[in-house]
Amino acid sequence: MNIITANVGQGALAIVRHQAEAIIVDARVPPADDDTVAYVKQLLALSLKGHSVKGLILTGFDNDHTEIVGTSIVLRKYRPDWVMYPTYYKDSAEAKRVFALINDEVRARAGSNNPLRTVSVRLDKLANRKLLGLSSKFEFELFSPHIEDMDCSNNCSIVLKLTGIGHRGFSYLITGDTENPRWDTIEEYFGDSLKSHVLAAPHHGSRNATHPKALVRIAPHTVLISAGVDSQYGHPHPQALRVYASVAKHVFSTNMEGGVSLLTQPGATDLTTTLITSINADQAA
Repeated sequence: MNIITANVGQGALAIVRHQAEAIIVDARVPPADDDTVAYVKQLLALSLKGHSVKGLILTGFDNDHTEIVGTSIVLRKYRPDWVMYPTYYKDSAEAKRVFALINDEVRARAGSNNPLRTVSVRLDKLANRKLLGLSSKFEFELFSPHIEDMDCSNNCSIVLKLTGIGHRGFSYLITGDTENPRWDTIEEYFGDSLKSHVLAAPHHGSRNATHPKALVRIAPHTVLISAGVDSQYGHPHPQALRVYASVAKHVFSTNMEGGVSLLTQPGATDLTTTLITSINADQAA
């Protein structure tokens, strides 16, 4: 199993691969006049070669996680079996375009040998937090969202543990933009079930999404932060970095060294993360 945290500036896109299957998490592709567009397209092509893309997880509908260009590339070129998103309505032009695209793809692929299934998730609407029938190589355990805490779009984000099954698999906690008020409840209800080898830092390393008690429960070996170089929001926040460093063995961010992608995978004895400064077919393969 390995995770590629793509350098998409101030946004999020990750590729999780295990035993020839892949899950894509979020779908941010920068504006068309940004050189990163070509980089992301090439990274996707190299990373997904020889892999079946089982699903696309959209952790939320703010356009730094989900926007029309990235979602269209994933759905139309890589044709996942399903797309997962939180059950809530985001009243924005970009979210409406993304939903229209998803509905168009569902209709276009209906009756084919590769129909697109939509998986809308919210804890209070599910009988079981363990989501079944999505992959034979991964397990899915949902922690958020829940109707009681959906007070803003950030707290409507999906929080989900993705675990690779079998040899060289590990656990990866996906967190979207979930903020501390929601983490209060998640930590209280789920406690040590949150424990994961790798944490995708909530809200790009924001201070208001860095929850010390939840982090103790998660006990990550590695924290991965997706943040832009010279972020206008100051991500990752220095206080967040200090907290992460106190609980994790390693902390990496895509805004390091002028902008990098991150490849996280099992090494000989431990998880390792390699900084990818340019497209390298051997690294992405």
